[in-house]
Amino acid sequence: TLLTCSGHMRPVVDLALSGTIHRTQPHYGYFLISACKDNKPMLHQGDTGDWIGTFLGAPLNKDDTKAATAAADFRAKVWEAVSGDELMTLTVDFTQDSHYWLTMGQDKLLRMYDLNKPEAEPKEMSGHTPGIQKTLWCSEDKQILSADDKTVRRWDHATMTEVKSLNFNMSVSSMEYIPEGEISVVTYVRSIVFHTAVSLDPLKPFEAPATINSSSLHPEKEFLVAGSEDFKLYKYDHNSREELESYKGHFGPIHYVRFSPVGELCACGSEDGTLRLWQTLVGKPYGLEISAKPKIGFPETTEEELEDIASENSDCICSSTPDVKA
Repeated sequence: TLLTCSGHMRPVVDLALSGTIHRTQPHYGYFLISACKDNKPMLHQGDTGDWIGTFLGAPLNKDDTKAATAAADFRAKVWEAVSGDELMTLTVDFTQDSHYWLTMGQDKLLRMYDLNKPEAEPKEMSGHTPGIQKTLWCSEDKQILSADDKTVRRWDHATMTEVKSLNFNMSVSSMEYIPEGEISVVTYVRSIVFHTAVSLDPLKPFEAPATINSSSLHPEKEFLVAGSEDFKLYKYDHNSREELESYKGHFGPIHYVRFSPVGELCACGSEDGTLRLWQTLVGKPYGLEISAKPKIGFPETTEEELEDIASENSDCICSSTPDVKA
């Protein structure tokens, strides 16, 4: 069962789902924020895909009070998540307590900002030779993981020094950190590899039939999904590494995939400019009231039927939105 969120005008290159139910706005549930090449990050209600607002000018912090965006104009901004008010601009990942955040880019530097001291100069960490593609806090914010084209590095937060690095023979396309078990999931070309976040030792490799841009492990660690260049979302059993299913709904390469906080759905962002929400357990009510539509399981559904469902849902979930703040 597929929900489609339209509204972006260009490829969706990044997304983030909040980790908890919103504390100050409980009727919103949890949030989904998406970043696009149209320069307009969008905030959605996580379980339905409903559009809440667009930031003019992306991850969310733990309690969903702030959002962060970074752009090709070499600026990073912090926003109030619900009202859309811009809080500050800095010359992108929050710690759990929201006191610090990281920025990275083509200048090959990691910068750590203290949000309680916005006027202070950031602390810098150098060592990457290509531009940095991804950075994550780990180990209760005591460590930092970063990735460039062919290297993953681990840094110590207290000393701001590099602790260990791991080299790959191909470009790293994505990285996810799993707090339970201290695991990092790294993708490159057709490989999906689990590593211990502390030692960076490899644990479990997966091989996909197509180039993988992003992968995500289900919160219960029973299976993982991977978004690919061939427009498909692949599902694998975590223990056996067996491919369980593959789904097609997008009309372009899938750039980013992430599970919701409790894993009832998976969100995908694609080159086709849409966000799509895939239901993990078919038949369980969630999101919009779609009971009038037949529940169709993935394995028995043809690609043509999925495309019809996507087209049908796209008209009623998140229509194109005006250029206004959240």
